[in-house]
Amino acid sequence: MSAYPQQQQQQQRPYYAGQPGQPGQPGQQGPPGQGQFAQAPNGFPQQQQQKGPPSPYVNARPGPSMPGQPGVRPNNMPPGGPRPLMQSGNPIVGTQHASDLIKCVTKSEGANTTQVHGHSSISQGGPRPPVNGSPHPYPHQQQPGVRPHPGSPSAARPPMGPRPPMPMNQPLRTASPLPGQAPGMAHAPSPRPIHAPPTPTPTALNGPPGQHAQASPLQQQQPPYARAGTPLGHSQPPPMQFQQQTPPQQQQQQQQLPPQQHTPPAAPVDQNGAGMNGMYNQMADMSLRSNGPIDQQAPGFGAIPPQGPPQVPSAEYKPKAGARPKRVFATDPSAAPPAQGMNNGMPPLPLPGMNSYDAQNGMGQQQQQQQQQQPYGSQQFGQPPNQGYAQQPPTPYQQQQQPVMNQPPIPQQPMSMGQQQQQFKPQQPIQPVAKSKIDPDQIPSPVAVQENDQAQWDDTPFITSSKTLVTPLASSDFMAIDEGNCNPRFFRMTTYNVPNTEDLLSTAQLPMGLIIQPLAKLRADEAPIETVDFGDAGPARCRRCKAYINPYMIFTNGGQRFVCNLCLFENEIDPNYFCNLDMSGRRLDIDQRPELRNGTIEFAVPKEYWNKSPVAAAYVFAIDVSWSAVQSGMLANCVEGIKEALWDADGVSRLAPGAQVGILTYDKTVHFYNLSSGLEQAQMMVVPDVNDVFVPLSEGFLVSPETSKSIVESLLDSIPQLFAENKTTDPVIGAVVQAVHMALENRGGKLVIFQTALPTSGPGALKQREDSKLYGTDKERTLFAPQDDFYKKVAESCVDAGLSIDLFLFPNAYIDVATLGCLPSITGGESHMFPNFNPARDAVKFKGNLAKLVARPFGYNALMRVRCSTGLRITEHFGNFHMKNSTDLELAGIDSEKAFGVLVKHDGKLDEKVEASFQVALLYTTADGLRRVRVHNFSTPVTTLLGNVFRWADMDTTINFLAKGAIAQGLSKPLNDVREALTEKCVKILSSYRKNCASSTAPGQLILPESYKLFPLYALTLLKSKSLRSGIDMNSDIRVHHMRMLRSMGVSESIAFFYPRMVPVFDMEEKVGVRGPTGRVLFPPLVRVSVARLNPAGAYLLENGQCMFLWLGRDIPSNYLMDVFGVSTLDEVDPSLRHLPEIESQTSNQLRTVAAYMQEQRGKYLNLVVVRQGRGQHEEPEFLSLLAEDKNNDAMSYVDYLCAIHRKIQTEVSTKPYENHTRLWTTR
Repeated sequence: MSAYPQQQQQQQRPYYAGQPGQPGQPGQQGPPGQGQFAQAPNGFPQQQQQKGPPSPYVNARPGPSMPGQPGVRPNNMPPGGPRPLMQSGNPIVGTQHASDLIKCVTKSEGANTTQVHGHSSISQGGPRPPVNGSPHPYPHQQQPGVRPHPGSPSAARPPMGPRPPMPMNQPLRTASPLPGQAPGMAHAPSPRPIHAPPTPTPTALNGPPGQHAQASPLQQQQPPYARAGTPLGHSQPPPMQFQQQTPPQQQQQQQQLPPQQHTPPAAPVDQNGAGMNGMYNQMADMSLRSNGPIDQQAPGFGAIPPQGPPQVPSAEYKPKAGARPKRVFATDPSAAPPAQGMNNGMPPLPLPGMNSYDAQNGMGQQQQQQQQQQPYGSQQFGQPPNQGYAQQPPTPYQQQQQPVMNQPPIPQQPMSMGQQQQQFKPQQPIQPVAKSKIDPDQIPSPVAVQENDQAQWDDTPFITSSKTLVTPLASSDFMAIDEGNCNPRFFRMTTYNVPNTEDLLSTAQLPMGLIIQPLAKLRADEAPIETVDFGDAGPARCRRCKAYINPYMIFTNGGQRFVCNLCLFENEIDPNYFCNLDMSGRRLDIDQRPELRNGTIEFAVPKEYWNKSPVAAAYVFAIDVSWSAVQSGMLANCVEGIKEALWDADGVSRLAPGAQVGILTYDKTVHFYNLSSGLEQAQMMVVPDVNDVFVPLSEGFLVSPETSKSIVESLLDSIPQLFAENKTTDPVIGAVVQAVHMALENRGGKLVIFQTALPTSGPGALKQREDSKLYGTDKERTLFAPQDDFYKKVAESCVDAGLSIDLFLFPNAYIDVATLGCLPSITGGESHMFPNFNPARDAVKFKGNLAKLVARPFGYNALMRVRCSTGLRITEHFGNFHMKNSTDLELAGIDSEKAFGVLVKHDGKLDEKVEASFQVALLYTTADGLRRVRVHNFSTPVTTLLGNVFRWADMDTTINFLAKGAIAQGLSKPLNDVREALTEKCVKILSSYRKNCASSTAPGQLILPESYKLFPLYALTLLKSKSLRSGIDMNSDIRVHHMRMLRSMGVSESIAFFYPRMVPVFDMEEKVGVRGPTGRVLFPPLVRVSVARLNPAGAYLLENGQCMFLWLGRDIPSNYLMDVFGVSTLDEVDPSLRHLPEIESQTSNQLRTVAAYMQEQRGKYLNLVVVRQGRGQHEEPEFLSLLAEDKNNDAMSYVDYLCAIHRKIQTEVSTKPYENHTRLWTTR
């Protein structure tokens, strides 16, 4: 791919009709079965449905251009074309009371907006004002069952205008029922059809539970990119009437009225028509008191409650010319439901970008009918009762008092004395029933999102230059093809449509950030990164901003000049790099120039890029041999782990070619070893003066693992016996770091330290400062800062030498991770912690992590800079690194698992016709001693529409970025303030979408953009993490360790860490757990992480990127235990197992294959822990703490937190003016 002019690219960008990539104009008809975008008055595109066969891309993300439908793309535009403009939304109809947020859910296939129907706290008394419903999206002239052409006059939306009040008790001339309307509902005729663009917020009908369970054919015609939209609810609901509730004492005194005062029975529930009247009456029926059971006989959602005679508006009512048509909801209880399958009985058509979940998904037809006929209060979701708001059942008297929409209250007849006596008779005690519970099946789920995304990319590669394909989720196992933009594994953005101004970004409340993982591993079937050598001249670069040549630079003047895509400076081409251009402005040698085709490239650089002669990396292992190391068993397992990390089972070195290894031990003194291959055994040299440490060896300290293998192995085998009687308890880690720095000052490499206790003597001696009284207070943050700057200065000197430090800690008491952790944090390493080390429990994980650490792709002596195009600027960086200026990240070492966050801000107004460009350049030395520059390029569109900012937002990247910012903030502010700021950030982002993109929806609705519908869940999981969770049971060492780990964690790892992956591993299909031709393994369907999802007769495998749990139910069959463990009862299963037994059975083979593939996907070793239900004192609580949707870790459950977020959003939208977005980070 060559560089192309951005101006031409934007001038030829069309609005899309039909499949992505197909040209079209607003208002044109697309192919049958496909959607169409038209520009709405407010700038948001409005999608219209076309008749025809269902699209094969229904309910999926935007797909590539269909065969035979190439998109309009200029010669200078990268493949894929511009991204379509689209409004996104994901509504949840809520209430003023968060505990009663969700009552039932409907689903229409082919759309992507969540709507959960609830009720509001409208109390008794008085008529309700008329419903301000929006006009029906289809013309009133339309014949039943016939849908007009989108461009015809009858398809135009009726004019907007004043709406006269609805007269009471008067007949109204009505038109024929519309598609999706019941016979009792009609649409007032408009004086004349007006050609007006449709409004961006459509209306729909709220029907009874399950009315949308079976999607009509028209519902299945959503285009592939109808991912999000506006809610399926009223545009303008009646104003909420908050009146005083009837006191419980009076309610208990109310009795049934005599039969002559009973209202007529309710009509059958309209299965396919609208139920708005019933919804509002049910809202009034439901009480929101905090105690008491639910009435089992309360009317269901959408049902017509008992009421008086139907009200008919006056026949004198005539709509004014140009007035907005009125939707009338009949309340005649005698109206029969429409026949199934007829147009007048169809549910409302799904509108653009909408999706709703099916409350009866998975039920049989008979069960669905029973559930639809049940009153809502009696629905059983199979979940434990919620500790939320309870409800008192209304008495028959209360039910009679419920006002009907647009109808005055029914006058009460005087009661006789006998009736009064009957009323005040003692009542039977109310039998308690299950409390109201929001159905967790109907709230947004990561499981459904991840499985849908994985299904999309199972057999389809992701083309990185495409502007119509949404970037795959970080949790998906996908293959990417580099065609100009770098692989998402290297570079991710919080939103892939950059706002053109700072004001638009502030309105969205979104952080504009990048997550960069420069050395991330590629999948085995992806093309490797190509290396280009420009010789002594070095790679071509911009003379102004020093950006490297990339596919987005534009060649001009016949190929003699190129324009930088970042700073727009015109540069002259070096004569040796000159090549003529073709008619489209492409270089003739583009096929031989990978730097002009690929988004990621490596350049071999000349000596001017060196600060020292590059050589292969050195690996030094410094082992604590003090008394605590010997007694805990760490020493014996450490030497075994080093041998397994250096050589495989065949004795072949795992290190890069040319790499060398050194061994060092220490307690109160430092011990060096001569490992020269000419010696019969290693020679030990002791340096007793640790305050003036030096290196006693000039040769023999660093040796080749191939030539000196026998010497190194014999030394490692003898170390446990050599220090078996050691009584020294004070290891001097400061002197060790100083000594290794001297040895590798002119070389660089990796130092791995194994420490067991707090250093209290020698250089960098520390004091015991842990104080549990500070936990949970504002002064707790003082424990997160280093005691002094000794280790910080030593780490900075190691950065200059290119020496990366990794720290393995095995404390039995306080070890001050905040201070010692400066060594890996500043040098680009990482720390591993094993409190109260137990070989039976921790040895396997310790050895596995050490082996994976050594085997990772590794670079050292590195320098990284992020550049961006004109109008943007880089302001802050997050991660483990060292900075001497505001632009360059200095990294002593970097491996494939290290990621960094970058905050981007506006430096001016961006041109929406020119894409925003970013370039990441990493100068480093490879583990085999080659000096390279790895360059990642990324270009993305600029937008002026807030809907596009949300439409192309990336939730996975956002939560990772916010986590890094929250950790940085937690070092200077109380954790309680950080937790509140995270919740506030979640509220502000969702409120911004609610106010600016879905302002016409009902105030009681919770509107969630499709891309951010999981934001409340991920925010909650972040609050539950050990780095930020509340409570006084979390010591500072564990908390700081997790803080440092999150700061360097990549997006794919963080998603599994916040929301673990759990799969059932019983009754597996034959295709599950079998390796395919490419080495991939098919997993069982994912399960949501909640204890309510666990089958006592099943087995589940859970992993979060750090460990793996195999949960066994108490009722698990004996034949399963025999196939997997070789035992017949659960009590016989050994909970200390760290490897699954190799038993020749299909179940065992499948389970071991799934577990092994999970290991391969993670950068850390997943230690297997067997959990037996009800039998583990330590394993089961740890497993249950990872179930993120449950109430644990001193935090709410997912359902309760979603209710709290909903309540805060309602307050934010209704009362608070918008302010600048909350900052969750501080300048470094």
